[in-house]
Order: sequence, then C-alpha cells, then structure tokens
Amino acid sequence: MDRSLNLLDLALGFDQELADSSPLCGKLVLIEDCVETSGSFVLHQLMKRVLSPHSSEALIFLAFARPFSHYDRVLRKLGCNLATQKTNNRLVFFDMLMMKCSDVEETKDNASAVAKLFREIQEIVRKLCSVANSNVTVMVDDMSLLEIASTGNSNPDHVLDFLHYCHTLTSESNCSLVILNHEDIYTSMERPAFLLQMVCLADVVIKAEPLASGLANDVHGQLSVLNKGISSNSGRGSSRNKLQNFQFRIKENGIDYFYPGCRS
Repeated sequence: MDRSLNLLDLALGFDQELADSSPLCGKLVLIEDCVETSGSFVLHQLMKRVLSPHSSEALIFLAFARPFSHYDRVLRKLGCNLATQKTNNRLVFFDMLMMKCSDVEETKDNASAVAKLFREIQEIVRKLCSVANSNVTVMVDDMSLLEIASTGNSNPDHVLDFLHYCHTLTSESNCSLVILNHEDIYTSMERPAFLLQMVCLADVVIKAEPLASGLANDVHGQLSVLNKGISSNSGRGSSRNKLQNFQFRIKENGIDYFYPGCRS
C-alpha cells in the first residue's frame, strides 16, 4: 500500500488501482461541518489531490465563502500553487464574492442567474474534456452561502435547480462534484429542499464533528465517511454502505488522521 495515503484517502478509495481515473469520478461528495468543527480542511486536501502533478485532472472552483487569495495562501502551505494551476489551465476559479448571485434581475432570455452560471460551468467542462481529455472536478464552497445569496428570489427553488444542474455533470461528463455545506445553520428551522436533496444524491458523505468527549489539545475533531456504495447486480436491489470513523489533528502544513487511541 502507498504509504503516502492517509485514512481519508483510503476511505475515499484512492488505494484502488484505477487506470487514469479517480475513484470519485462520476460521484457527488458532500462535506458537512458545524460551527465547532470546520470541514474546510477536507476541501483543501481534495483540491491538492486534484491538482497534484501526478494527476491530469482539472478543477472548477466556485468560491462563495472566501476570495482566491485565501485558498492560494492555504494551498501554498500544502505545497500547491493555485496561481500556477490557473496559468496552466488546470484551475478555473469563480470568485462569487465579486459576482451577483441574486435573481432579482433576470437575464434577457428569462433564465435565472444560477442557470446562467451553470451554462458557463457546462461550457468549461466541455472544453476541458475535449482539449485535455481530463477528468474534471467541480467544487462549491459553500452551498449554504449560495442559498443565502439567493434569498428573496422570485423563485426559491433556484438553489435546488442549480444542484440538479451540477449533478447532471456526474453522469453526462463523469465529473466529480464536491460540495461543502454548514449543516448546523438550519437547526432552528425547517431544512431547505436543496439540503435534503444533497444528502439523498450524495454518493459519499463526509462529516466533520467535534469530539464526543469534548475538547482535546492534540485532537481537533472526528470525521465520519459514509460511502453509499453501488446497487448490486444480484437483482435484489441491495446496496453496500460503508461507514468509517477516525479523528484528525490540523497542522500548519497538513493534517494527521488516526483512529481513536492510536495517535503516536
């Protein structure tokens, strides 16, 4: 086994021998976190893996949470230069903080702003797949902020529509779709339809949570990784779900993953 793989890599299937393909191709990966324990580091780790020099993949990143400079600074500490990746056409970065996401003003063809955004993404995916024959990953940081930005629209289902639009890329273009969402901001209200749909559509659900035993100096939280698996071909319609749990510690230039009680 490749010693460079960590527990998160193994849980996501990166130990599998797949020719010129990622185990996440054609899948929706949902990362859920909470106020006490941010899951952003999981997104950063996946960004680094997609943009690895050993990979031919390309990344389309929709940033609703922070500007490019933030991600560039974090990824540099992990050994990845995002500016270089943009120059090499392996990274297409949408700085949504600088763009209007509201549907108050409709486009001339009466399509919503989120539909227009998806068409841009769809066209970029088409170009990347045709020119470089690359696997493409689409990341959203984070979906709850898209929902907030779209509040007050004439159509409250635009975020749900956008989710379904993006999900079609997993089947039509074999893209990976990785979405970060803050789960606990909806604890005092009814969960919106798009959140329920994300959980339903997700092939992999990664949850970042605080330790059940409370705070610890050398352990920053715990991860659970649920692989929903693939329906069997036995005709019974059964599915293979696999749940893995481990803990983590965030360092300046990386993450340590370990099973409870096994940290050296």
